[in-house]
Amino acid sequence: MHISIYTTGGTIDKVYFDAKSDYKIGAPQIVDILRESNVTFTYETTTLFSKDSLELTDEDRSAIAHAIANDPSNRILITHGTDTMVDTGQALLHIPDKTIVLVGSLSPARFKNSDAVFNIGVAVSAVQLLDPGVFIAMNGCIFESTKVRKNRAENRFEPIE
Repeated sequence: MHISIYTTGGTIDKVYFDAKSDYKIGAPQIVDILRESNVTFTYETTTLFSKDSLELTDEDRSAIAHAIANDPSNRILITHGTDTMVDTGQALLHIPDKTIVLVGSLSPARFKNSDAVFNIGVAVSAVQLLDPGVFIAMNGCIFESTKVRKNRAENRFEPIE
């Protein structure tokens, strides 16, 4: 099985410089995570953006959708910041016949106690097993992109009716 992976930045790739939260978006961490995990599926990684998700625009979401719609793979994984992950999911709903999973983390992958590795593992499984559609993999759960929200107060994703 082949998976196309797109990176857009977000907390998962952040590098912090001081206690005042000065940061930049670093190199995509999913490459190292998959290498260290010794995965046996084939994949290709494309960096579309290196932005905090709050900086993504509608034009950026259109570029993401265009890249995915034109990708020959039907299994797509997107690393993305958590603040606007749901918005990007909405922008991808019109793409038929592809299983698209967005994943991020609530703390940078470079941090010792980050949720990044676990979330990526869940997302990799989901993208291989789910039928076509757009999904979000966070907090050990798979959500349909139209039925989830980020609960900032609880720092987690949760289903909505």
